[in-house]
Amino acid sequence: QVQLVESGGGLVQAGGSLRLSCAASGRTSTSIAMAWFRQPPGKEREFVAALSRSSTRTYYSDPVKGRFTLSRDNAKNTVYLQMNDLKQEDTAVYSCAATTKGNLFGVITGEGAYEYWGQGTQVTVSS
Repeated sequence: QVQLVESGGGLVQAGGSLRLSCAASGRTSTSIAMAWFRQPPGKEREFVAALSRSSTRTYYSDPVKGRFTLSRDNAKNTVYLQMNDLKQEDTAVYSCAATTKGNLFGVITGEGAYEYWGQGTQVTVSS
């Protein structure tokens, strides 16, 4: 089992920045692939960014590419999502997800592949 706890959400003005954190505990001795998804108000959950189990590969959705950056601190078992130049359309509940499956270098974008999820953190971008 892997437990995930997100933090760092909040209210920010358009053009501002936030850093989300996702701390993993439990079965973290096995390298895990992690990702962020978001659910805007009234819409389906969508993929944001993913990190491979090896931490050597990342993948971003087109709307956030160039503005968001994923990183991992293995010593803290924590993944960070640095979000810059935020836009109103980034407003959503952001959830991190993890899986112990898959190969070391693959990045997984499908939410069905992730068996562990955090509770979500709200990000609101105002004009």
